[in-house]
Amino acid sequence: MAVDLILRKACIGAGAPQTVDIAIADGRIVKIAPQIVADAPDEDLAGRLVVPGFVETHIHLDKSCILERCKSEQGTLAEAIAKVAVAKGAFSEDDVYRRARRTLEKSILHGTTRMRTHVEVDPRIGLKGFHAIKRLQREYRWAIDVEICAFPQEGLLNDPGTEELLIEACAQGADLIGGCPYTDRDPHGQIARIFAIARQFDRDIDFHLDFDIDPSRMDLDEVCRQTQAAGWGGRVTVGHVTKLSAIEPVRFAVIAKRLADAGVAVTVLPATDLYLMGRDHSHDIPRGVTAAHRLLDYGVVCSIATNNVLNPFTPFGDCSLIRMANLYANVAQIGRPDELASCLDMVTRWPAKLMNLKNYGIAIGNPADLVVLDSTTPALAVAELARPLFGMKNGRRSFVCPPPRLLAASARSIWD
Repeated sequence: MAVDLILRKACIGAGAPQTVDIAIADGRIVKIAPQIVADAPDEDLAGRLVVPGFVETHIHLDKSCILERCKSEQGTLAEAIAKVAVAKGAFSEDDVYRRARRTLEKSILHGTTRMRTHVEVDPRIGLKGFHAIKRLQREYRWAIDVEICAFPQEGLLNDPGTEELLIEACAQGADLIGGCPYTDRDPHGQIARIFAIARQFDRDIDFHLDFDIDPSRMDLDEVCRQTQAAGWGGRVTVGHVTKLSAIEPVRFAVIAKRLADAGVAVTVLPATDLYLMGRDHSHDIPRGVTAAHRLLDYGVVCSIATNNVLNPFTPFGDCSLIRMANLYANVAQIGRPDELASCLDMVTRWPAKLMNLKNYGIAIGNPADLVVLDSTTPALAVAELARPLFGMKNGRRSFVCPPPRLLAASARSIWD
């Protein structure tokens, strides 16, 4: 087989990274070896770290970039939901498309090659947001695989007409179904209806769940119970679950084991959770970010993700998952190299498992979906906010971000 490109001296792997050559042909990885001899174009990476693309498990493309329409004044979750509910009544499909495209392109430029985006579906927005994201899903498949989770942000049983729209979205190709029980008059009733729709269409589920820091009441056990009753283990994710940040270690261990046994994955959203939680505290403000790395120790599949970008839920963000991993490490007070490397895992291989992705990873036969980082180890990549230098989708370059250069006459590259 003719080789199209060889990436030489690429650093790959987690615990004990190794330097190898990677041969690519017809969009796939065909050989990985310490040294590949072949008559083919090549590029010397000089020991830089190569990852199989970042995996974004929880983002809201449809309501990104709306700060100028609904400014955050109190910074609370209730305010964010209310302001966006009003704003989205004026959204058009083209408007959603333009804003979401801006956010999607930022994600691609920061090395994201797989994404799950939540899209609101209810009588105020109808299916306009869903159709806009479907367009982007088709048009940008050359750079990123996007899956759409249709979900009811403002409730289901208390919002007539929403369930019919969710069912229609699934019928029109939504990849999975989501829920937001804490906004419903009957949280457990909503959970039951979401599972019913998932069974009807054979879809995975992703809930926004337990989004405050009062652990006296939680819906997490009900999600685990229904997951096991439906046989949906490995197909259910819960996002936020900030209540877990406010419980003592013994109870945390019990819940972690429950999650692992049920096959329910967890996505932690550091930027949003830090911004919204603890607003009622005047001092000694809690972080409100669940310890995902501790859940991993119990066998729970975990990811770190972006959530919102430039809206009242999170009035900042550049779509960089390496930045989100670094933020999580700061919040969780992680500093050992193995712990920092685990943060990189939570924006690469663990979210790939969460999304049940096929053919993900740097392995012979897999698609050549690769991102080259300006770093030499996974730990340093997180610690230094390593810059993605270029990315490939199916063996074709999808973006290029050359490293900055000093212009002084005596300056030399750190790689010389």
